[in-house]
Amino acid sequence: MDKRTTSASVVAELRDGMTVGIGGWGSRRKPMALVREILRSPLKDLTIVAYGGPDVGLLCAAGKVRKVIYGFVSLDSIPLEPHFRVARQTGTIEAAELDEGMLQWGLYAAALRLPFLPTRSGLGTDVLSINPDLRLVRSPYADGEELVAMPAIQLDAALVHMNRADARGNGQFLGPDPYFDDLFCMAAKRRFVSCEKIVETADLLKGGSVHTLKLNRSMVDAVIETPNGAHFTECPPDYGRDEAFQREYAATAKDLEAWQAFRARYLDLPSEEAYQAAVQARSARSEAKPSGVEQQARSARSEAKPSEVKKPGGAR
Repeated sequence: MDKRTTSASVVAELRDGMTVGIGGWGSRRKPMALVREILRSPLKDLTIVAYGGPDVGLLCAAGKVRKVIYGFVSLDSIPLEPHFRVARQTGTIEAAELDEGMLQWGLYAAALRLPFLPTRSGLGTDVLSINPDLRLVRSPYADGEELVAMPAIQLDAALVHMNRADARGNGQFLGPDPYFDDLFCMAAKRRFVSCEKIVETADLLKGGSVHTLKLNRSMVDAVIETPNGAHFTECPPDYGRDEAFQREYAATAKDLEAWQAFRARYLDLPSEEAYQAAVQARSARSEAKPSGVEQQARSARSEAKPSEVKKPGGAR
């Protein structure tokens, strides 16, 4: 079955109030093209489940989110996602902050179609006090240990990004970490995979071993080819994080006018192609602009006195 589709078709399936899981980790291999498509849509009141990064920050800043269920929300090189910080501090979203292992276990329980899974994660921490709906269970065996009953986190839809995929929905990561993209897909009713490139099935193993085939076609409903689709997060080995762009984005959390200008320049565009063109234009301007060292050198040369020129046969 050919499962190729477009980002617009994926987002057209989503509805207000859905619980949407987003794969990746912090500012690493996020399905940003799909996130940007949501930003261009009228969707609202979403519950986002993620090991969050700029996906969460952008959706919060754009007013798309009602609640975030998360283990962390970070830009990696910037420890706390600034737009998420603003949303938390101003109380514009509900938040369910979990231990990273608890979030994993919640997705795993949903993947197994279980109501909960027992875990020690969260015991002895304030996670239980800030999430009063969590319950403890006691082992029915001789040990009698008391454990956290982590409830299943069931998703209406999952969005993940892979390096490669085939038209049937087999997905391949080529970077150092698979993250929990497989659990997001298995916990969801509808599963959407964007990728850098769609290749023939036989070509998947040319890029990596069988262990890199983290998603199989039974876990995926649709595939979207989106080159540079994780920008500005990293997607190794295809490309690294665009740190300069990320800094520009992060700085807008402090200034509403700066955010509005950033949004108009990069996000309120008609398509992903328009976004990529804007990013390329920005890169071209940055490359054309001399660096600080070059500017200082030019300034020093312009301020230097002209050297004396000897006259032909000049006197000694």
